[in-house]
Amino acid sequence: QVLLVESGGRLVQAGGSLRLSCAASGRTFTPYAMGWFRQAPGKEREFVGAIRWSGGRTYYADSVQGRFSVSRDNAKNTVYLQMNSLKSEDTAVYYCAADTFGPTYYSGFYYYSGSDTYEYWGEGTQVTVSS
Repeated sequence: QVLLVESGGRLVQAGGSLRLSCAASGRTFTPYAMGWFRQAPGKEREFVGAIRWSGGRTYYADSVQGRFSVSRDNAKNTVYLQMNSLKSEDTAVYYCAADTFGPTYYSGFYYYSGSDTYEYWGEGTQVTVSS
């Protein structure tokens, strides 16, 4: 079993920055990829960004491209979401997720951005951006 714990969410002013962390614990953890998703009140959960654990290739939603970045620390089993130039529409609960199996066939953007790709999920951390 893998446990994911997000941290770092808080209230921040528009234009500010925030870094979220997601620490993984449990059995020996070597994911294929880690993803970040978010869910705003009244909206469906949406993809934010992801990182392939080996090699560090990243993928982003258009809405955050150029403002957010995903990184990882292999030694700490931790993935980060650096969020810059925050907007009120970034307000949401942010979740990290882990894919431990990897793709069977396709491994492009739609693989990493699909919530079905990920087997393990954290409880989420609230980010509120005030305008």
